[in-house]
Amino acid sequence: MDRVVARLAAQNSASWTSSYLRQASVADSICALAAGLLAFQLRFDHQTRVSGSYLVLSLGLPLLWVVTMTLAGGYDSRFIGVGSDEFRRVLNAGVTLTAGVAILAYATKADLARGYVVIALPCVTLFDLVARFTLRKRLHKLRRLGSCMRRVVVVGHLAIVEDLTTVLRRENHHGLSVVAACVAGPEAVHGPEAVHEVAGIPAIGGLDQVAEVVRRFDADMVAVLACPEMSGVRLRELAWELEKTGTDLCVAPALLDVAGPRTTIRPIAGLPLLHMDHPEFTGARRVIKSAFDKTAALAALLLTAPLFLTVALIIKRSDGGPALFRQTRVGRDGRAFTVFKFRTMVLDAEERKAQLVASNEQNGVLFKIRNDPRVTTVGALLRRYSIDELPQLINVLIGDMSLVGPRPALPEEAALYGDHVRRRLVVKPGITGLWQVNGRSDLSWDESVRLDLRYVENWSFVLDLQILWKTCSAVLGGSGAY
Repeated sequence: MDRVVARLAAQNSASWTSSYLRQASVADSICALAAGLLAFQLRFDHQTRVSGSYLVLSLGLPLLWVVTMTLAGGYDSRFIGVGSDEFRRVLNAGVTLTAGVAILAYATKADLARGYVVIALPCVTLFDLVARFTLRKRLHKLRRLGSCMRRVVVVGHLAIVEDLTTVLRRENHHGLSVVAACVAGPEAVHGPEAVHEVAGIPAIGGLDQVAEVVRRFDADMVAVLACPEMSGVRLRELAWELEKTGTDLCVAPALLDVAGPRTTIRPIAGLPLLHMDHPEFTGARRVIKSAFDKTAALAALLLTAPLFLTVALIIKRSDGGPALFRQTRVGRDGRAFTVFKFRTMVLDAEERKAQLVASNEQNGVLFKIRNDPRVTTVGALLRRYSIDELPQLINVLIGDMSLVGPRPALPEEAALYGDHVRRRLVVKPGITGLWQVNGRSDLSWDESVRLDLRYVENWSFVLDLQILWKTCSAVLGGSGAY
């Protein structure tokens, strides 16, 4: 299977997409066959007199599962490699097949062994989720190497084109590679031969040259960002031009960081209006989040108690200073609280900070140095794997912090916040968050703020679980930790 995946690197978008979907269908068939044979073995072991028809059913389950996955949209190329839609479709297929089998058995009064169904259908769903996850991780690995990408032409104003290009370069697992831009507004480039650069990519032409740029760069997709110059009539004409070449067209709303369950398209008077719900910061969802945070924090503290004590003793014996570092941070609604961390710096670190201000590597209000001389040898190891943040579970347990949320800010940082940045203070700060799984200390101040605001605007319990899952790989990788 590894060699099949590797061959995707040398193919164009349409070719590698088809190969990936074929590989997904083969994986689905193997999972269904394995689940059917497992159920047959467990349910009818040594019962040869009644098992013949079920053996046939087990051998036919792969075809039935692939058909169900097709009807559930499991082979939709739009959901390859990103988002939860692919996994949701696997779950939907499992539920649909189970319900279909139950209804069919009831309608035909078939004597179907419930033990076989209870084993086979949940197992095929579980096996397929694991298989799809494995395929996705291998695809992400290829995308980090620059393969299996879709070529994108971006249309919009200069600033937002730069922002999108930067984000897609950093988050290359989305599989979108910006190859050119058509800039709108006063920065527009006129003439097919006029070439400028935007974030390191060529900017060729304005809104009237999009189709020509697509052909010139052999693009697979056009992403139109919010700009008043792109009227409905012009957008419709562009869609007609791209239809001739089969190029996909995506239109981004003005609110780029608001997505998912908060947005729905509602046709009103023949117009497709994008409706945006308000984020929920109170009520049952907040109670559920708080209960989950405290329960998980208590369980984690009990499980890691030996590690907690061992690290504390190592720090204490290294220089005789305290194991825990206490610092005032700003929490929800601007309230100050004391955060707990394992001490990773020398005892006079705060006094020496003034001497290192000129070495600050951040452009904003954050203070970060990649090779901070104040960090001890033990502290560097603790920081690499985020063990120094383990005592923050105490903050979660007493209600000052959450497991997932924006980065807890220092008072001097919060004092410099503008009105829009203070939006990140409407929720509790977190031990981890989108900033933790998207670069950690390697992020600039503006990128950190953008990720924190994206979390605030799109918070959900499912998003929290996804961030916690991704935090494990981010911590083990150690990237951006210093």
